Amino acid sequence: MEFTPDETVNKLILLFVLDKMEIPLTENSILDICTSRNNWLNGIDCILILHELMETSFIYNASVEGDEPRYGITYQGRECLSHFFARIPQSFREEITAFARDKRLEFKRSQEYVSEYAKNEDGSYTVTLKIKEPSLQQPLLEIHIKTPNRNTAILTCKKWGNQAPNVFEYLYDSLIED
Repeated sequence: MEFTPDETVNKLILLFVLDKMEIPLTENSILDICTSRNNWLNGIDCILILHELMETSFIYNASVEGDEPRYGITYQGRECLSHFFARIPQSFREEITAFARDKRLEFKRSQEYVSEYAKNEDGSYTVTLKIKEPSLQQPLLEIHIKTPNRNTAILTCKKWGNQAPNVFEYLYDSLIED
């Protein structure tokens, strides 16, 4: 027998995901988690549910001005979830919990360690590397590096996700710590 969730269970699933991830997530991250990677919800339902939960104050927009909106679960959302989470099948709860435990850091990094590149008039590329802090109006760190070609720019962007904490720690210790 296949489980067919109703609208209420779908809302509870989204609240459960936000609760277990423990970080505010962008709409794209929520869609990726709930639809592309796990098929817990379909894409249209996921977006509609997200906005309905915003209207009922079960989730909040945690973004700062000029940044992509990030959504987190509110106290009211957690309270609702605590009363009704048993309506989510145990297998879903276990799967969501395991996913959050295994992937939380990956999603945190993808939202906070941002990189992009742009071609310059001379044929070189400028790579912009940022560490974003959701509660700050501006990046915690922003670095611009000129690279000789597109391949080097792409490689630099790929490395940033794993190296950002080390780079920040080195710069902070070298420049600020006594």
